[in-house]
Amino acid sequence: MRPRVGQMLASTVDTTAVIVVRCPDEELEITCGGAAMTEGGGPGPDTTRTPDPALMGGALLGKRYADEELGLELLCTKAGPGTLAVNGLALPMKSAKPLPASD
Repeated sequence: MRPRVGQMLASTVDTTAVIVVRCPDEELEITCGGAAMTEGGGPGPDTTRTPDPALMGGALLGKRYADEELGLELLCTKAGPGTLAVNGLALPMKSAKPLPASD
């Protein structure tokens, strides 16, 4: 899939949903729990599909997940137990920028 900024993606194996905040102009495979995510609200969790147990690290509500090398950033809008990944590599949670010190 070729993601675009503002696009909503939903997991097909759990309740995770994200919004694309930043993305490159290229084809990417964005997955959650080892299964490809679908555009929009999605069909919701499919009871016939099972997530990969090795990819169940969880996605936290309101956190950003990013790959700086690719230029991809996702904002989690609905938490779930699946791990977010792009092209087979887990996306790390983006750390907050430190506030400037006030003296």
